[in-house]
Amino acid sequence: MAQKILLVEDNPDMVVALRMPLEASGYQVFVAASGQDALRLVQELDPALILLDVMLETSTAGFQVSLQLRSPDPKSQYAAYRHIPILMLTAIHTTTSLRFGPDEAYLPVDDFVDKPVDPDVLLEKVRALIEPADLEADHLTE
Repeated sequence: MAQKILLVEDNPDMVVALRMPLEASGYQVFVAASGQDALRLVQELDPALILLDVMLETSTAGFQVSLQLRSPDPKSQYAAYRHIPILMLTAIHTTTSLRFGPDEAYLPVDDFVDKPVDPDVLLEKVRALIEPADLEADHLTE
């Protein structure tokens, strides 16, 4: 069964550009165009990976989604999904000298991919985040 990736992106052209290499590599891609849709779909799909745009309906919506999904509160409605890797899409590095990286408290994501997205870089990062979990699950079932 193909692994599910939740793509959270509000630009239809970017959705097509990201979906094509992912589906060609055998992933099943589901799309959310807003932070609220993303949070709802995470609960419905329990995806293997979340590909999350920084800027959605607001300039901080992507950050807010990642903070909700990674809330340390054990009573959070998203506590069961805290383990899902988050790969954040950003164009910030190309438009400013600002640099940031994953940080558990302030920016709880696993990695970044810069826009414009190089499909090879995207697939490399997706595999790096998904496959370790697959290998561990395979090892436990043997």
